[in-house]
Amino acid sequence: MVGRYIDKGNVGFREARKGEYVDKSGLISIINNTLCSEFKYSCVSRARRFGKSMAAKMLCAYYDRSCDSHALFDDLEIARDPSYEEHLNKYPVIYLDVTDFTTRDIPRIELTTLMQQKVKEEVCEAFPDVEVEADDDLMDVLGHVVRKTGVQFIMIVDEWDAICREAADEPEAMNSYVNLLRRLFKGGDSATVFAGVYMTGILPIKKYDTQSALNNFREYSMVTPRQLAPYFGFTKQEVQALAAKNGMNFDELEKWYDGYLIGSQPSMFNPNSVMEAIYNDYCESYWGTTATYDTVATYIEMNYEGLKDDVIEMLAGGRCPVRVKGFSNDMHDVKSRDDVLTVLIHLGYLTYDRTTQECFIPNMEVAGEMESAIMENKWKPVVDALQASERLLAALLRGDAEAVARGVETAHRENVSLFKYSDENAMACVLSLAFYNARNNFHVHREYQTGDGYADLVLIPRKNVSKPAVVIELKYDHTADTAISQIKQKHYPEKVQEYTGDILLVGISYDKATKVHACQIEQFRK
Repeated sequence: MVGRYIDKGNVGFREARKGEYVDKSGLISIINNTLCSEFKYSCVSRARRFGKSMAAKMLCAYYDRSCDSHALFDDLEIARDPSYEEHLNKYPVIYLDVTDFTTRDIPRIELTTLMQQKVKEEVCEAFPDVEVEADDDLMDVLGHVVRKTGVQFIMIVDEWDAICREAADEPEAMNSYVNLLRRLFKGGDSATVFAGVYMTGILPIKKYDTQSALNNFREYSMVTPRQLAPYFGFTKQEVQALAAKNGMNFDELEKWYDGYLIGSQPSMFNPNSVMEAIYNDYCESYWGTTATYDTVATYIEMNYEGLKDDVIEMLAGGRCPVRVKGFSNDMHDVKSRDDVLTVLIHLGYLTYDRTTQECFIPNMEVAGEMESAIMENKWKPVVDALQASERLLAALLRGDAEAVARGVETAHRENVSLFKYSDENAMACVLSLAFYNARNNFHVHREYQTGDGYADLVLIPRKNVSKPAVVIELKYDHTADTAISQIKQKHYPEKVQEYTGDILLVGISYDKATKVHACQIEQFRK
């Protein structure tokens, strides 16, 4: 008989294997190496739609003693690992999805008591020969089982932080739940009861003062994924294989869903969105606005330390510095610009470059969600700039220099409160926002290394897009002619020619005294 909380079997993972499956079983080898050691407590937090529950179901199928999972794993990467047979289907597994309780129509203060009661009842049924006392709690019962049978448990807690997120306004309910976790995983019997613990959530474990409530857990997150980085999403190679197998355009999948920098992985895709696109044979946003983002949008609107301007900078293709270490890992305890940006990283709305300690918008899917938030919040200057973006690009591609100059001038005037010109870099930010819609058909690069220097803005057509490449040079208090001359003198088109045949050279200038923009457009001649 399949249990709800123990001896759950492999049905969840078996269903996953029947569909399009990307092999992420290498994760099991890493967890196997932690079992029965001081590192056996793992908390893996990642954004929604990034495969948290899939990984939990895979681990349950692998470890669960109540089933034979050879047929599900023998053809996967883990089967080639020396630890494969040692741990396959060898443990009683307690599998707890906390959302099974948070979705019940009962007072939140009762959630922890009910959770403990239900799991305890099933453990007693699974080990009927073990004597327990009437007042034993769950940890007492597990201790009796281990002393009687000699077995150790694997415990998998999916969405461990659901109560913390949903009961933040009821501290008694949250404290009761956290105390249960402490009792289970930091008590005197924890070391002998559990061979391993694997928890998944959206946010890392909440910090109290400077310490985690469960500081014996090794944490893996969107900011610090450690060696689990390859399992946080789909790699470029995995998506290329999926695209080839299913006749999908990889360039489109890359444009929509790539861009996450996760640990050592330079190019990670949102796995759920990729699979939805393949299933539907069409790329679009499969993100879907969530209550968690609505909460964060409130903080963006508060504009901590110019946060709204940072969001606009990132929409324009830029990056923003962020300090991620000060966040308490509580969405309801957001006190600064850095806190909001860190939450957005954990939720997958931004990605984090740990080398530069900067965050940015990873791809077109997320940029669309940010754009929707701006539209809903009616940030009028930015809304106007985004709506004018398509017209400006059309003018540039047809060579209408006067219309481009007027469009850039309008974008600057309407966003002057956000971007005050002081040099070419400030101009580039305004121009990137003005050409926002170019991302639909172009790879947009600011400070693009080419020739003998860096072009201010380069638009390179995506595959199967029959449009010219564009090299744009900006000049502050110099002429547009000077900008064109620099493009030619520094051989900027040379590297761009690797990607396309036709190239437009565009010089845009700004006269500080007259506050007038000028534009010159030429076709590149070899």
